[in-house]
Amino acid sequence: MPTAAAPIISSVQKLVLYETRARYFLVGSNHAETKYRVLKIDRTEPKDLVIIDDRHVYSPQEVRELLGRLDLGNRTKMGQKGSSGLFRAVSAFGVVGFVRFLEGYYIVLITKRRKMADIGGHAIYKIEDTNMIYIPNDSVRITHPDEARYLRIFQNVDLSSNFYFSYSYDLSHSLQYNLTVLRMPLEMLKSETTQTRQESFDIFEDEGLITQGGSGVFGICSEPYMKYVWNGELLDIIKNTVHRDWLLYIIHGFCGQSKLLIYGRPVYVTLIARRSSKFAGTRFLKRGANCEGDVANEVETEQILCDASVMSFTAGSYSSYVQVRGSVPLYWSQDISTMMPKPPITLDQADPFAHVAALHFDQMLQRFGSPIIILNLVKEREKRKHERILSEELVAAVTYLNQFLPPEHTIIYIPWDMAKYTKSKLCNVLDRLNVIAESVVKKTGFFVNRPDSYCSILRPDEKWNDLGGCVIPTGRLQTGVLRTNCVDCLDRTNTAQFMVGKCALAYQLYSLGLIDKPNLQFDTDAVRLFEELYEDHGDTLSLQYGGSQLVHRVKTYRKIAPWTQHSKDIMQTLSRYYSNAFSDADRQDAINLFLGVFHPTEGKPHLWELPTDFYLHHKNTMRLLPTRSYTYWWTPEIIKHLPLPYDEVICAANLKKLIVKKFHKYEEEIDIHNEFFRPYELSSFDDTFCLAMTSSARDFMPKTVGIDPSPFTVRKPDETGKSVLGNKSNREEAVLQRKTAASAPPPPSEEAVSSSSEDDSGTDREEEGSVSQRSTPVKMTDTGDSAKVTENVVQPMKEVYGINLFDGLSEEDLSIYSRFVQLGQSQHQQDKSSQQLCSRCPDGVTKLTPISAFSQDNIYEVQPPRVDRKSTEIFQAHIQASHGITQPLGKEDTSVYREYIRNRYL
Repeated sequence: MPTAAAPIISSVQKLVLYETRARYFLVGSNHAETKYRVLKIDRTEPKDLVIIDDRHVYSPQEVRELLGRLDLGNRTKMGQKGSSGLFRAVSAFGVVGFVRFLEGYYIVLITKRRKMADIGGHAIYKIEDTNMIYIPNDSVRITHPDEARYLRIFQNVDLSSNFYFSYSYDLSHSLQYNLTVLRMPLEMLKSETTQTRQESFDIFEDEGLITQGGSGVFGICSEPYMKYVWNGELLDIIKNTVHRDWLLYIIHGFCGQSKLLIYGRPVYVTLIARRSSKFAGTRFLKRGANCEGDVANEVETEQILCDASVMSFTAGSYSSYVQVRGSVPLYWSQDISTMMPKPPITLDQADPFAHVAALHFDQMLQRFGSPIIILNLVKEREKRKHERILSEELVAAVTYLNQFLPPEHTIIYIPWDMAKYTKSKLCNVLDRLNVIAESVVKKTGFFVNRPDSYCSILRPDEKWNDLGGCVIPTGRLQTGVLRTNCVDCLDRTNTAQFMVGKCALAYQLYSLGLIDKPNLQFDTDAVRLFEELYEDHGDTLSLQYGGSQLVHRVKTYRKIAPWTQHSKDIMQTLSRYYSNAFSDADRQDAINLFLGVFHPTEGKPHLWELPTDFYLHHKNTMRLLPTRSYTYWWTPEIIKHLPLPYDEVICAANLKKLIVKKFHKYEEEIDIHNEFFRPYELSSFDDTFCLAMTSSARDFMPKTVGIDPSPFTVRKPDETGKSVLGNKSNREEAVLQRKTAASAPPPPSEEAVSSSSEDDSGTDREEEGSVSQRSTPVKMTDTGDSAKVTENVVQPMKEVYGINLFDGLSEEDLSIYSRFVQLGQSQHQQDKSSQQLCSRCPDGVTKLTPISAFSQDNIYEVQPPRVDRKSTEIFQAHIQASHGITQPLGKEDTSVYREYIRNRYL
């Protein structure tokens, strides 16, 4: 059933900041530059932020007139033409926010962006560069000696490194939440529309939409999930004073997208990681949880699968699976002042009633539903008690909390000592992880927005019938989530998440009708593409939290890593140790200042004077917080709707989080087709995102023609399309292409070079030329390897074409070919030359003569298309209109004209 709701597209996508002596004027427009909004920022206040938003939508002509009047009114002398009174300061793509230290306010603008992914026509961008502008005029500025130092600390948070945003897609929520909101009943949407009508007054709104009988479309915009928003504090000061289109929420983490070509059918595989902004920080400085249940290094990873041949949330096929990583939810820490590679783990506070774990799991039940599955990968057997401290405390906390939950919604705890199995020569780590992954996916299920295909109903797979989750008429919902943790939640966690994601990917492909069984094998193009996405994902998250890339990779646990990686892993271990010991404190200060955990105040200690930030993150040390029951530790409303997540339940509390507005079906705010294809501008194939992203056919499939092109065929290690990148001489060329690839992670210059081991001295890091090179293979040009290149690139003719073209054709083959030529010539009128050629054919060839008259519509000629009556009438009306003879307008034309008048003049 098609939905009558669509996401609201922000009408502020291009910004220009104009400057006068007394004010800044921030002019924002949609991408087509047909609608404008204007913000007025006062520059005469030294410490206060004064912003005026008239909430009026300007036309291009009105904006030009407004800027002309401002330019004329701010000149030093009336009529002076030499100098302008209005200066164009900077162009931008969005507002990150406003921040103040000890002097006046700054505005942070996004000046460069890069498209990273596309989900149903909704573009996801990465911030490439920002500009920080001081607002107050120099004549009223009150200087402070410590302002410059705060500014440097704030700018230590590199906004050009893994921060993402979208103008129309809510990145803080999962795909399941976003599509569930769009499928709300129409009665709910109509009741919500009346609450948001005060935003704009339209004299044609009711008449124009009602008379057309269903042409109105509900536009929906939901409040972001602030836990994963990183500029919430920067936008908080203007949240209630400006139009919502000015508020651009950004997330921090990872976003990558690749194209899986299944016999020409494009399927986009997207990986989005959202890092929590609560209790955020660096490796040894943020461990465990705070008093509100927020844990360190908490990241929500979502893998989205969509059929790119249909670009629509309504008609397209979409599937997603979500899993979470995060530190063990206890009060624990590690003291790095001892200068040890593995500082001892200490429990800071006794928590016999698992209060902090209860708060954490209550949050997860509200967002994900039940069951909550914990996969604990820390060590269980150690000579010296180290990681086992966390396992014992976590088991006690889960056991205590489970005794009060209903039996069908209890927390599932899976302990597995991954390091122990890795050292054993008899055990296969990935086989054991695959068994765990199967059981987890069967319990939680996954999201898909379409019902089961008919073929799966006729021939159901035995594993498909045991799948969990919630089955609804429009598809399936994921209920519950897997929470994976080790000590650092980096190397071991990423491999475990990859195996679970690989298992879920098989079910997703099966649900979309792309494979016949929900099973994927290693060394296929699909799994190689997915593994590269996860390695880029793991490297990025590891750099953010631990200061280095991954050490233990999937190839490490498959035991196929090259031996040259061992020395690199040792250097990364030393680099990570140096980063954690000397640079993490500065990074932590920058994060605290950026997220608003610390607010500089005159007369109070500065950020660099604090001995610890413990009191900033644990609010119960500064004031008493309300306590919860030790037995009924969950929120009552949440437990009533399990296993469904409470955030996705249609209730009064959740409806208040939505902004619903009724639009005409031609409005630009809901027209995702117009937003994606942009027919009003010239597009170049070289700049098309879908052609530049990583493709399984171009980057992973072998180049030999005779090989099966299916991405689910198992390849030999030397058959991959990237094997030619392994040569060291072409490493620089490969890195260059990696930088230009649309879905590649940040270039090496933006990443920290330091790295270290997580817990064990792992070995696996492929050579730079072969790891995560998301680009077209490069041909070798070195003379030393010319023979090897010829062997890889130039294939024997017999192997490529099946025959040797240099051999002469047999008489039988020549006779078959001659018959084929005769059949083609007999279907059209032959000229004299063709008749002469036919007369010279061998005697054994049958000469055919046409016995009937064929139409022109054949392989040689095409019959002109027939035009229906309606099209003819439209064309005739167009000709008459050019002569001044107009036709009476219909109801739909009248409504469109009214919409045009409203947008332009009202």
